[in-house]
Amino acid sequence: MRKRALSEIRSAGVAAVFGLLAAFLCVGIGARAEELAGLTYDHSMELEYATQFAVDYYEDGYALISIEDGQRFLTVPEGMEAPEGLDPEITVLSQPLDHIYLVATSAMDLFRAIGGIDSVTLSGTDADGWYIEEAREALEEGRMQYAGKYNAPDYERIVAQGCDLAVESTMIYHSPEVKEKLESFGIPVLVERSSYESHPLGRTEWLKLYAALLGREEEAEAYFDGQKELLADVLGQENTEKTVAFFSISSNGYVTVRKSGDYVAKMIELSGGRYIFEDLGDDNALSTMNMQMEDFYAGACEADYLIYNSAIEGELHSLDELLEKSSVLKDFKAVRDGNVWCTQKNLFQETTGIANMIADIHRMLTTDDPELTELTYMNRLS
Repeated sequence: MRKRALSEIRSAGVAAVFGLLAAFLCVGIGARAEELAGLTYDHSMELEYATQFAVDYYEDGYALISIEDGQRFLTVPEGMEAPEGLDPEITVLSQPLDHIYLVATSAMDLFRAIGGIDSVTLSGTDADGWYIEEAREALEEGRMQYAGKYNAPDYERIVAQGCDLAVESTMIYHSPEVKEKLESFGIPVLVERSSYESHPLGRTEWLKLYAALLGREEEAEAYFDGQKELLADVLGQENTEKTVAFFSISSNGYVTVRKSGDYVAKMIELSGGRYIFEDLGDDNALSTMNMQMEDFYAGACEADYLIYNSAIEGELHSLDELLEKSSVLKDFKAVRDGNVWCTQKNLFQETTGIANMIADIHRMLTTDDPELTELTYMNRLS
């Protein structure tokens, strides 16, 4: 009798838990629908790596984009109206979005990947600053116009072009008056946060957000699946335990390295290596830190591989150029063994190149062939 009573209590407890869970889920969806003034929730975008945004789809083609820092945007299909009673904190984006002012350089390659670069008619970088061929050509041919940097936009041109969305990097928060002025002209501002993704492929997956803006979800899915396929033979392999230092040297002699929680360190791990600086703290939001050459020597002298980051101080073409920056590097194990590489300048503009870069590092770590002097995004220094 006692056992039966306990069993009934347990059953009732389990039922209560499931009941509360079901109620919670219903309230969540109901609140979401109510928040969007009667729009009926349909489904949410499936994301595998990205954590900094979400997309919820509603009937009739509406989509709610939510970004981790609190930004929310409702895309309204062409010919439709925004629902009455919409939360004023949600910015309405009326499709088609075909006059975009793109200031966040990392996003241009994602627009290119989904066939959406023609929707970008205004750029925050001029032609000579682009390594993405399609962007440079569009500027040279007049299909895209330079409209000023993030902190000094050409408002007159932006307004005259009928800009329907500005895509900014988080640098815009250093010039909040610019964001406010764009919005005062009726131009919505989306601040992209792909750099906050902890997983490298999470950065690439931001192409799905831009696909939601342009209605190109199928193109985004196909492209992202292709990127994952590039790494099918790399991810999951046993780690080589070979150590890698990723760095650059400034004109004043400081060494700039990545923190251990940065996505570059994660790329090295995914490729089968170990980032040499495993315990660099995250005392601020910056992904890099500067150290004295003496400290870099102590930490990286015995690293199996050195990768010089060309994005900050420019690309190197020989080992002599590297040693001119600091002669003490000649004592490093990787220099003695001929395992020094330099990234190409286009790496950090080509956001979709992350999978290829991981594959590059994997080949570097696992191939002893001295003829392996050039990869997709790296060159060996000799």
